[in-house]
Amino acid sequence: MATLTLAELATITGGELYGNEQALVTMVSPMEKAQDGDVTFLSNPKYAKHLADCRATVIMVKEAQRELCPGNVLVVEDPYVAFAKVAQALATTPAPAEGIASSAVIADDVDIAEGVSIGANAVIESGVRLAENVVIGAGCFIGKGAQIGANTQLWSNVSIYHQVVIGSDCLIHANTVIGADGFGYANEKGEWIKIPQLGTVKIGNRVEIGSCTTIDRGALEDTIIEDNVIIDNQMQIAHNVHIGYGTAMAGGTIVAGSTTIGKYCMIGGASVLNGHIEIADGVTITGMGMVMRSIDEKGMYSSGIPLQPNKEWRKTAARVHRIDDMNKRLKAVEKQLETEQDA
Repeated sequence: MATLTLAELATITGGELYGNEQALVTMVSPMEKAQDGDVTFLSNPKYAKHLADCRATVIMVKEAQRELCPGNVLVVEDPYVAFAKVAQALATTPAPAEGIASSAVIADDVDIAEGVSIGANAVIESGVRLAENVVIGAGCFIGKGAQIGANTQLWSNVSIYHQVVIGSDCLIHANTVIGADGFGYANEKGEWIKIPQLGTVKIGNRVEIGSCTTIDRGALEDTIIEDNVIIDNQMQIAHNVHIGYGTAMAGGTIVAGSTTIGKYCMIGGASVLNGHIEIADGVTITGMGMVMRSIDEKGMYSSGIPLQPNKEWRKTAARVHRIDDMNKRLKAVEKQLETEQDA
């Protein structure tokens, strides 16, 4: 169990401490459940009414709430960001592997830097380069010529295909597949002819990818994931997709081939993005968004029909099917009114 003094918390968060610098904390807790030895935070001002009764050893708040806290207070610019940093410092999650397991199968010419760990039954093929402190979990497969940057961690059963390049300080969760073939075929008189996928996948630094996600290799050029991107679980990123710096994508999203997503975008869960389109920087797509054409301007975009009682939904669906007919009738009425006005 990690233990930090309040002085250390102030250093980690860049905050200003009011109280006992030597008091100790061991975990982060919600405000209403926090006890002695815990650190908590206030990110939503509507919960400020609970500060006076909070029993945490220290509370992280903005300056405006400092006087409402009964004990030790750490004033920070953004309590939620401070929570993230402190939670990292107190985290007890074990590493995916420690040391190099005797059951790992490692080609003779693999370049293994200092501090690398490789778990049981992992397979590392010829020409792979593993930089300092890379951690490869149990059962992973790293294909020929792949490169993995310093401090990157792969949890169990991740498959990295040949020639894939992954940057430093990345985290890839269990059962994810990076570099599988894109969905490329030609059709000759009803018979499918596979198009070899000759590109690869290049992933930047500080990228996190959730479990059971697939990122396909490019057909001719590469699939690109820039730095500081976060990708959730169970997602499909097709061949030649390019995802810009700092973009966040929630679970279940599907991105079709050759789509470009800009910087600092936020894509809600279960969204679907058509292929060969471009999404501008700073676009937010709410959950279950269906994006069929390019988005040229920053902003928030939504689609779909919110949940309704079935009886109402059936009426709505029936009306949607009649929209074309209703539009024709409306245009006819407008034309008739224009004719009457001109008469």
